[in-house]
Amino acid sequence: MCGIVGYIGNKDSKEILLRGLEKLEYRGYDSAGIAVADEQGIHVFKEKGRIAELRGIVDESVIAPIGIGHTRWATHGAPSQVNAHPHQSTKGRFTIVHNGVIENYAILKRDYLQGVEFKSDTDTEVIVQLIEKIVNEGLAVEAAFRKAISLLHGSYAIALLDEQDKNTIYVAKNKSPLLVGLGTDFNVVASDAMAMLQVTDQYVELMDKEVVIVTKEDVTIKKLDGQVVERAPYTAELDASDIEKGTYPHYMLKEIDEQPLVMRKIIQAYQNEQNELAIHKDVLEAMNEADRIYIIACGTSYHAGLVGKQFIEKWAKIPVEVHVASEFSYNMPLLSKKPLFIFISQSGETADSRAVLVQVKELGYKALTITNVPGSTLSREADYTLLLHAGPEIAVASTKAYTAQLAVLAILAAVTAEAKGIGLEFDLVPELAIVANAMEILCDDKEEMENIAREFLATTRNCFFIGRSLDFYVGLEGALKLKEISYIQAEGFAGGELKHGTMALIENNTPVIALATQGHVNLSIRGNVKEVVARGASPCIISMKGLETEEDRYVLPEVHETLAPLVSVIPLQLISYYAALHRDCDVDKPRNLAKSVTVE
Repeated sequence: MCGIVGYIGNKDSKEILLRGLEKLEYRGYDSAGIAVADEQGIHVFKEKGRIAELRGIVDESVIAPIGIGHTRWATHGAPSQVNAHPHQSTKGRFTIVHNGVIENYAILKRDYLQGVEFKSDTDTEVIVQLIEKIVNEGLAVEAAFRKAISLLHGSYAIALLDEQDKNTIYVAKNKSPLLVGLGTDFNVVASDAMAMLQVTDQYVELMDKEVVIVTKEDVTIKKLDGQVVERAPYTAELDASDIEKGTYPHYMLKEIDEQPLVMRKIIQAYQNEQNELAIHKDVLEAMNEADRIYIIACGTSYHAGLVGKQFIEKWAKIPVEVHVASEFSYNMPLLSKKPLFIFISQSGETADSRAVLVQVKELGYKALTITNVPGSTLSREADYTLLLHAGPEIAVASTKAYTAQLAVLAILAAVTAEAKGIGLEFDLVPELAIVANAMEILCDDKEEMENIAREFLATTRNCFFIGRSLDFYVGLEGALKLKEISYIQAEGFAGGELKHGTMALIENNTPVIALATQGHVNLSIRGNVKEVVARGASPCIISMKGLETEEDRYVLPEVHETLAPLVSVIPLQLISYYAALHRDCDVDKPRNLAKSVTVE
């Protein structure tokens, strides 16, 4: 979970690299570094902490037209200046940045690099030392690079500089995202197109186990055996303003506020010329041929999958199982005869989900990816893709991607039901429009959300979220939002489960946030609230208009009950935001986390 940038051209590379890293800081921010080359050699600047700390140590007097950079989320070795990338070989000839995990690094170290003195605790240093050793044994650099890459097991995105050839960046990729950007008299390397949107919108996708020779004039893609691959570039359809905070203090707040607009974009994107909801016929055929659907996801996307299960089962009448990707990969259950797999991922690069996708394809099953990033790995490798149309999501805590996932899942379920001849009791398009309006109302009520955060969460050390039916799944997401950015120990529970053990943790003034948006369980969840109040809890009931009572702390605008998760989550997002703000936490970059989880 790291970000990589590279530049080779006629301009000084330092500022281009630093600005690129700033755009990728959501991918990792415990340390950062750049390596640039001029006539005197390769200059490495790296520092523990954020890009701002790195800027402070870069020597402005160095003018270098080639360089690579890296922002890190630690996997091997603690965050430190020594473990920060770039890493260099013993003699300093080769300099590398790397994203991913080399699973056999210890074996390579033992079998090939005995006697080599290592400076860091990283698996990355093994790669650069291995390349230098192979070159010293007589192979040319490109051949040595390909041979070293062929020995690696695991995931990697790599950019390499050779001090003796300041006209080339060597690039390789497997399982980790990496792109090459094209310009006039320059070319770039980036983990994400948004990093180098400052200089180009033309990019070439790289496939697994390819190596790329990048000069300022040319980009040559090869397979590991040296066979040249031709691939046309594509235009990155990103608006530079989408990846800026503008007047917002944090990306998270901006992205929460964008949810009504995203909802309207999704409605428009999934309508045909007759203004009817439409999904590609191949996706509908796959849905209708399936005897069971397996939703595979992680974190927030997993929570979206739990809600999506209800949409698909209740509307389209297809059985659905929802699985955590990291568990499914190593403990696959018995599968039905005609399964369809749905992978949900904001980035489309989630390593745990991709590991399952690889297994699924080996078994010959169909897969659909629901993602926010066209051209991402999960999108390319699945049979079908449904896009979220949410725009770039930068904050680590996902907000607009979650509600976008719910909306697309709802549309998928509704259109599938219609294709099966099953009529819904409501028209989804106007109901989603009502949802967008309700979102707008909630986003405008920030002052009240801040009051709730201050009242219930300013000093607490723990918090519980409870709900029944769909509200339970939203509570899980609310708890995740609160814990990941405010560091409050928060857990979500089905309302009836607290009394089966967890109620032992209720103390005087323990905040319990209860959701009450589902009419058929309204009385039940209110009974659960009384149970925790009797043990000293401080309840905060968030209800739907039409179900409210005088004791409720906040009443949501009314939407169709089944679509309540799309609006009930917004107060939880805002409450978490203000709780983190009042506790002086870094809202966009919470400790120990990163946005795009590209390692297993």
